[in-house]
Amino acid sequence: MITLEVAVEGFSQVPIIDIQPLVFGKGDRSVVADQIAQACREWGFFYIIGHGVDEELQQRLEQLSRGFFAQDLETKLAIRMALGGKAWRGYFPVGGELTSGKPDLKEGIYFGAELGEDHPLVKADTPMHGVNLFPANIPLFRETVLEYMEAMTNLGHTLIAGIALSLGLEESYFADRYTSEPLTLFRIFNYPPDLSHLDDQPRWGVGEHTDYGVLTILKQDDLGGLQVKSKSGWVAAPPVPGSFVCNIGDMLDRMTGGLYKSTPHRVQNFSGKNRLSFPFFFDPNFDVEVKPIELDAVVNDDSKERWDGASVHDFRGTYGDYVLGKVSKVFPELRRAVL
Repeated sequence: MITLEVAVEGFSQVPIIDIQPLVFGKGDRSVVADQIAQACREWGFFYIIGHGVDEELQQRLEQLSRGFFAQDLETKLAIRMALGGKAWRGYFPVGGELTSGKPDLKEGIYFGAELGEDHPLVKADTPMHGVNLFPANIPLFRETVLEYMEAMTNLGHTLIAGIALSLGLEESYFADRYTSEPLTLFRIFNYPPDLSHLDDQPRWGVGEHTDYGVLTILKQDDLGGLQVKSKSGWVAAPPVPGSFVCNIGDMLDRMTGGLYKSTPHRVQNFSGKNRLSFPFFFDPNFDVEVKPIELDAVVNDDSKERWDGASVHDFRGTYGDYVLGKVSKVFPELRRAVL
């Protein structure tokens, strides 16, 4: 495992894992699995390199995204989330998304798997499933987003097999039970410069939170701003060229009895420039019941330590139940359209 030196007191090693053996089948997968296990137990976050995702595709995605956010608000609102209905897709303006009830200092676009009207889940009027909203005035935007999401979905399947191996399970464990048809969600966020240091009223690009599902794969631009809550306090997770940042979500925390924790994180953009972020969420099938894995781990209830006072180990139900309960708090005005 490679380590990255981070100039933050009390925390100097953020894991960077070369996953080529998982992606290309060359090398010792057991070594990678061991590295993933250590990273998930100790940090809940790790960088990956050797992932094989096309760099030109990533650059094109970033360029087109910057072009979209540079437009005036009225133009961006042509694909506003209110038009997405139950599919939960489209654009929201700065302050339109809440974390712990407080507006985030960011704007963004929500995407999901592109499903036509004839898809069974769409026919069944299932929330968070349907067609995406794309800007009609930006050539190649739709094609680039869908190509990137396909690459991330493939990478998600590869990584979840590695996580299964890291737990001493068959590599198909999650695919057989939870991720054969994963709920894949993709966001493009733009964080405007945070000037709160000028008036001593700090505003978070996104406040402290954990992710909901199994695995998040994050592409960052080169400006930084991501912070992770480690055992010694908040630490920076700066951009590393050629890498993605991965972190585990609440459902993997629940499945592993707290052995692999969903680590809180937040964003503050002091760069003076617009910061782009591209989180991709690889999550369980919408209608699957999430159950603990039979491991030798003891359930670790950390609800007293969490900002929301909640325990993921108390949850009973499908992943759809869990995620709908969460996202309806993020966009209260759209709650009726989804629930």
